[in-house]
Amino acid sequence: MNQVQAIKEYLLKGNSITSMEAIELFGCTRLSAKIHLLRKQGYDIVKIMRTGSTRFGTVAPYAVYKLKEVAK
Repeated sequence: MNQVQAIKEYLLKGNSITSMEAIELFGCTRLSAKIHLLRKQGYDIVKIMRTGSTRFGTVAPYAVYKLKEVAK
């Protein structure tokens, strides 16, 4: 199973995913590229922008991806 398939299965189970989770779970360092490929395959994936703290204490935005029918 390749990274795109693994991410697709993960999202189909109702999970959301961030870049950090993609690295930890699938060794995927380019999540946005995999999301782009899934969208081209017809999957309706939404991007939800969130903010969090960096290791230096500054605020940084990050994306959370989720299939639209299970997006919350």
